[in-house]
This record gives sequence, structure tokens and C-alpha cells, in this order.
Amino acid sequence: MTGWTEYTLALAIFIASHFLPRIGGLRDGLIGAVGRRVYFSAYGLLSLALLVWVIVAAGRAPYVELWSQAPWTRWIPNIALPLATVLVTCGFGLRNPFTLGGKRDTIVDPDLPGFAAVSRHPLFLALALWAGAHLVPNGDLAHVILFGSFSLMALAAIPAFDAKARRSLGAEATAFFSATATFSLLPLTDRAWLHDNARPLTIRAIIGLLIWVAALHLHGSLIGASPFPF
Repeated sequence: MTGWTEYTLALAIFIASHFLPRIGGLRDGLIGAVGRRVYFSAYGLLSLALLVWVIVAAGRAPYVELWSQAPWTRWIPNIALPLATVLVTCGFGLRNPFTLGGKRDTIVDPDLPGFAAVSRHPLFLALALWAGAHLVPNGDLAHVILFGSFSLMALAAIPAFDAKARRSLGAEATAFFSATATFSLLPLTDRAWLHDNARPLTIRAIIGLLIWVAALHLHGSLIGASPFPF
């Protein structure tokens, strides 16, 4: 396959993998056959593999420069990615069925919102942060399409999922949205919230930072481009 052919195919399959399971009850049928845990574990691994393929294919596509890369721009993902990985590890399995990576059979308790008080959409924010941070130092056409589309899709999904939550929750929506936030650091100043959440979220944050350090040092060998600005 040529560079553009592989890139187009990889991007199309990645996007299709997020829409096709919702057609004709395919996802519900598979969940019924193998169970929710097995389905989402397998789907997560498939999505990760396809994401890696899209990124690698973008690097193989013909280079069409839209803006040149300055060495300092590599600091932007290096600064943004620790926050993105912490958002993922702290937010994965959130008790919010109306977001990416949230538990489908639970709902946020307004009195004990957990990490949803910081963000009810941490994985969408992490995706937007990851994509937006990588867009700046990658000014060629293939990567602009890749990171630009990912960033826009993640940001557009937030109001779409919030609208779904309002429709589903009805009268309970007011309490749900009052107890949660798109993104807020105010819970970190709340002693009661810290008492309930500091220990488990600290452990998750440390795991997120370790993942970031590993990804930083494996970036060159896996993706083929050094993340360091020197």
C-alpha cells in the first residue's frame, strides 16, 4: 500500500470501529454473548491497536508541510501529556454512564461525586489534550488531519454526551450537573472531598505519571520520532 492509501484505510477503520458496533444492536448482542467486561476489554485493546496503526500510518504518509516545526514546540506535548495520562487513570471507570470509559450500570452520587467533581468527561479531555498538544509540533498535512480531527471529535463529544445525560436523567439532571464539572480544580481545595478521594486518586495519579514516563521513553522506538526538544 502507498502511504496515503494505508493512512486513509487506517483512519477509516478506526472511525468505523467506533460507529459500526452501534448499528443494528451489534454491540448489545456481543455484550450479551461474552459479557460486558470481556467485550469492553477486547474493544479497548482493539481501539488502542488501531490508534497506534493510525499514528504510524500518518508518519508513513507523504510529507506535505503546512507549517515548519520549531524545536521549542516539542515542549507543548511534554507539558500537556502528564495531565492527560493522569486524567485517564483517575477518570477511567468513572461512575458516569454518559461519558467515554464510564461505568454503564452506575450513576454519580451527588453527595459523593468522586473524580466526576473534577471532570465528568476526563477521557474526552485527555484525548483532546493529547491531540491538541501534538498538533502544534506536527504541521504536515497527515498529522494535522489526524490530531485536528481527534481534538475536534473529543471536544464535540462533551456537549453531545451532556445532552444525552439531560434527556436520560430528567428531573435528576440538575443534581447531577451541580455535583460534577466539565473541568474544575475547586474540589482540590475542599477538605471533605479530599478526605474521601485523596488516597485512591493519588495512587491513580502516580500510575498515570509512570505511564507517561514509560511512553515518553518508548516514543522514539514505537512511533519513530523523538519527543525531546533537543
